[in-house]
Amino acid sequence: MSGGAPAVAGIPGRGRTRPLAGLLAALAVSLTGTRVSAIALPWFVLATTGSATRTGLVAFCEMTPYVLVKAFSGPVVDRLGPRVVSWSTDAVSAVAVGLVPLLHSQGLLSFWALLGLVAVVGAVRGPGDLAKEVMIPEAAERSRVPLERATGLSGVTERLASTIGPAAGGALVALLGPMSGLVVNAVAFGLGSVIIAIALPKGMGRATDLPPAPEGEPEPGYWRRFGEGFTFLRGEPLLLAVIVMVGVTNVLDAGFMTVLVPVWAKESGQGPAGIGLVSSAFGIAAVAGSLIAAAVAHRMRRRVVFFAGFLLAGAPRFLVLAFGSPMWVVLAVFAVGGFGSGFLNPILGAISFERVPARLLGRVRALGDSLAWAGIPFGGLIAGAAVTAVGLAPALLVAGTAYFLTTNLTGLRPEWREMDRLRGRGRAADPATDEGAVTAAGLGPAAAPAPGEVTGAGADPGVPPGRAAGTAAPAAPAG
Repeated sequence: MSGGAPAVAGIPGRGRTRPLAGLLAALAVSLTGTRVSAIALPWFVLATTGSATRTGLVAFCEMTPYVLVKAFSGPVVDRLGPRVVSWSTDAVSAVAVGLVPLLHSQGLLSFWALLGLVAVVGAVRGPGDLAKEVMIPEAAERSRVPLERATGLSGVTERLASTIGPAAGGALVALLGPMSGLVVNAVAFGLGSVIIAIALPKGMGRATDLPPAPEGEPEPGYWRRFGEGFTFLRGEPLLLAVIVMVGVTNVLDAGFMTVLVPVWAKESGQGPAGIGLVSSAFGIAAVAGSLIAAAVAHRMRRRVVFFAGFLLAGAPRFLVLAFGSPMWVVLAVFAVGGFGSGFLNPILGAISFERVPARLLGRVRALGDSLAWAGIPFGGLIAGAAVTAVGLAPALLVAGTAYFLTTNLTGLRPEWREMDRLRGRGRAADPATDEGAVTAAGLGPAAAPAPGEVTGAGADPGVPPGRAAGTAAPAAPAG
């Protein structure tokens, strides 16, 4: 396309792909570093302590502050602007992660110090991840890209990171030790901060405008703004249904990646390289699924594709490890699951952006994420206790059965018929300003509702395959 294309609907024609490309680049580097760390940190704890329970405790200490802080950060992101929140929290994460290998090299890293540092990382990652998520619809509008394609490309970026990161993490841990993976994670956080702060177009990611307060009344405070997001979410049955279902699968996925997979790798003799192999098999196939979803998701019936994707991406991963299958069978099952999971994120992201006005996006997504992820801190603890009590294979069988029942029975509820109702409308209208929705391409009024379509979320073995109500895929604990 010519660089001199005319501006449309207030969106500059010159360099129009820069907003989305810059945001995706920042996502790519930070997610890749996190996936590297998701291999390195659990292996470091398991190798140095020999305790599945302590491995789960590290995950708990990161994800608990992640969920709690993110739940209350929505009004802050809306007020300060997602761009400022994103680069500043990534900078703090870089410092906190970098302190882990530094202290370890000096013999000063106690287990309790490690727990404190991962808690800091979790606390700042929550609002940082949220800030990047809420910039996706603006980046799509500025780049004149359909919303589902933008969320699909975000999914592709996530899957590429989930392919490259675990493979690099497994190789780094095997060759240089787990601390090398944490160094890579710290550098990635720093680079992501620089991209968001410098590379994005001027004016992108600013604070959302508040509707004018009635004459004589003060501007709404934090808790009133927080309550507006909660009230909106409570009136969206489909988003609530997604949150409940994904909340259960997130607990199971958290335990799977942080405890069950590392224990399987240790007991089977596959080691950290085996974790990297299964993660990469899942991730490569997920990239393929995400690319297809980015191209055709806007033409597909969401509900059918959504539950088919979960059927492939969920329970089979647990069962193939429980049965002690040969490595080639494990890789095949993970690859099929990865392909199915690639269709999930574009659907879930599009549903959220269609239904939530831009003014409320930070608050609603923060609440949706946090409610869906509330059980993640306990996933590793539960999995560690289960392995200690009954062994690896029974724990995998119970978790796989629970995953299958959750992702199939929930689809019988009537709320899921709403998945296709607002398809094609782009970003949601804001009832406070009575403004009509604008298409994701920024080309004018939204089209009439089109029948049928799909969404999805967090995962590879390190990231749950589905995300809730406009939530970002729950990232594997980074450390």
